Amino acid sequence: MVRVLGIVCSPREKGNTEIMVKEALSAASGLGAETELAPVAGKTIAPCDACDGCRKTGDCRIEDDMQPIYEQMDRADAFIFGTPVYLLNVSAQAKIIMDRTYACLWTPKPRLARKVAAPVVTARRLGAGQVLGLLNGFFAAHEMVTARFAVGYGLRKGEVTDGAGALPGRQALEEARSAGASVVRLAEQLASSGEEPLR
Repeated sequence: MVRVLGIVCSPREKGNTEIMVKEALSAASGLGAETELAPVAGKTIAPCDACDGCRKTGDCRIEDDMQPIYEQMDRADAFIFGTPVYLLNVSAQAKIIMDRTYACLWTPKPRLARKVAAPVVTARRLGAGQVLGLLNGFFAAHEMVTARFAVGYGLRKGEVTDGAGALPGRQALEEARSAGASVVRLAEQLASSGEEPLR
């Protein structure tokens, strides 16, 4: 069974990013995947302090709310990585998560390599394309396999529910469902080809 982790990198609980990620996970669950949600709102996650200890041990020495997320990431075969656009970039919470995954590169085999990831981005107007490019680069750095993206436009909580997506004629939640289904199908294809995610 494919295991899909949805990471919600928004400081707002039950906001547009969480709505989109949950919709993607619902689609993944509908295809038989086991899903798990990791919202970071209200969590205490410190930035990477560049101690380089993970290069020796393969683990981050900082004891905070990132440690359970590492465990969730290790269990997962695929990810829905959601962030709002803040000033044409990922949220501060998303950047901290991204930086802290530096530790995942230094085990004998990179812990995220060949896992599947889909970017989910919410925005008011501008910056979604730029953030998608940044997230795809982040996935590539970890040697992950990138699935379909999803974009939702809206400012206030809930506006993505009937908001537009990035593609012509597509709604935000439709794109989220497509991303959720895409990660499951890609993970299944990798497993059937013998290219399972590294454990």
